Amino acid sequence: MRVTQKVKKILSHYESDNPGTKANLCRMLMHGKLGGSGKMVILPVDQGFEHGPARSFAVNPEGYDPHYHYQLAIDAGCNAYAAPLGALEAGADTFAGAIPLILKINSSNSLISAKDQSVTGSVADALRLGCSAIGFTVYPGSEHMLEMQEEITQLSEEAKSVGIATVIWSYVRGPAVSKDGETAIDTIAYGAHMAAQLGAHIIKVKLPTDHLELSEAKKVYLERKIPIKTQAERVRHVMQSSFAGRRIVVFSGGAAKGDADVLADARAIYEGGGNGSIMGRNAFQRPREEALKLLDQVMQIYLGKNS
Repeated sequence: MRVTQKVKKILSHYESDNPGTKANLCRMLMHGKLGGSGKMVILPVDQGFEHGPARSFAVNPEGYDPHYHYQLAIDAGCNAYAAPLGALEAGADTFAGAIPLILKINSSNSLISAKDQSVTGSVADALRLGCSAIGFTVYPGSEHMLEMQEEITQLSEEAKSVGIATVIWSYVRGPAVSKDGETAIDTIAYGAHMAAQLGAHIIKVKLPTDHLELSEAKKVYLERKIPIKTQAERVRHVMQSSFAGRRIVVFSGGAAKGDADVLADARAIYEGGGNGSIMGRNAFQRPREEALKLLDQVMQIYLGKNS
């Protein structure tokens, strides 16, 4: 497999990892339309588990079939496809080797109110399915945060020992965090930094607003005049908070939105030096051809051709 200088530089930032883990990171970074660019677009489909099947797939009923998502990720030229255990198992043989896979090994659901997730997959499952990485959600600010940190520390150690990378979804939420605080620049940057400290190879966070949630942090942002006015500046700060850009950070597409907003987000991520997007509902909830067109437009932005 050809490896570009950009990807070699990214891999050099992971100084403690064994060749197996670096090889799996490399497979994701070199795959698809963005292969070799240092940028990534990942298709995640865990929303059926998180929100329920009708809320996730009724708008585009083809999405009830796990094979649809595999094929969408492949045809779009995504770097990887992420899903929980059952969805990956449902297409594991048909699509074996066709695209790098990320096994999402913890999940929540809309039937409970607790800001917590149960472990629903294993490193052994990831090995069996040929996955390049495990994916795990942590909730900075949740009353269950410390337990979740302990879980991913142990699971990531196990994954790294067998050459599998770790992707951490870091979503700020909890009883002491306001709704605005869930996407505030200070808490998003803090959550990204926590994920880096927990050993993540790839960090997934939401795009931040210019809101400042934490009073002590707000003082520093104002005193030091940290630039956070534009989305690109906020992306740049999140990258800075992720070991000065030494960790891959991809930004969530969030709730379904119009094409113009999706593309504006991608441009801000590109301008701010982010590594790319992890787009779920904004891809699979659109009709297939519309999704493919939009994903291609996003990828062209990350290639610097439509920024």
